[in-house]
Formats: sequence, structure tokens, C-alpha cells
Amino acid sequence: MFLSLLPAGSHGSTRAVAESTGISEGYLEQLFIPLRQAGIVKGARGPQGGYVPARPPGKITAGDVLRAVEGFLEPVSCVVRGGPCGRKTRCLSRNVWEELGAAINQCVDSITMADLATAFKNMDNPEYQI
Repeated sequence: MFLSLLPAGSHGSTRAVAESTGISEGYLEQLFIPLRQAGIVKGARGPQGGYVPARPPGKITAGDVLRAVEGFLEPVSCVVRGGPCGRKTRCLSRNVWEELGAAINQCVDSITMADLATAFKNMDNPEYQI
């Protein structure tokens, strides 16, 4: 979110992000690893270095970010694609979990970082947490 609010050409250092969000630099460094691997952020070294979104914020969804740092978003592991379930054919609640998982993914995939940045700019006392 912080990176989506940066002016064009600016980089966000872990220190700047930490100071603005209240998230520790150590934890941010851990978060940036899967975000880089997923192609959500990219980093630059040097005195003017830091992180920037790897794609335009309108092309990065909340779902992209959440899946990169949390993994699957389904409510139970048995409905994750390829997940083991010995009771799959006789489980009465499986359809409910599948529908809930689909709804969660559809919701977070419909919200972009640009959407969040716009909403953030319109708030009185905003915070950066999703």
C-alpha cells in the first residue's frame, strides 16, 4: 500500500515503510522476499534505492499480495487445488468451503492497489494495514 502511494520514480526504503506503517524493518524484509518472487515489488540498491511496485498499482490486486505472503486463501486446506481429502466424494460441507473460498478469492482479486490508494487518500486518519 505504501509503495502504491509513492510519487512516480520514487523508491520506498524499508526504513521509510517501517516508520510510516509501524511494521518492523526486519519483518518488512521478510515480507519483501515473497513479494519480489511473485513479481509484485522490485528493489533497487544504493543511496536512492528501495522498493517500488513491479507493475502499475492498477494491475496488482489485494489477492496477489495476500497469496504471495500468506499462500492459499481458501478457508480449509482440503479445498485447495490438489489438496488431499480422503472424504472428498462424501463430504457434505465441501461445497460450502469451495464456494466460500471462491468468494474470498473473487473479492480480494477485485480490489487493486490503485483502488486502495484512492480510498486511502480519501480517508481522514488512514492506516496502511489491509
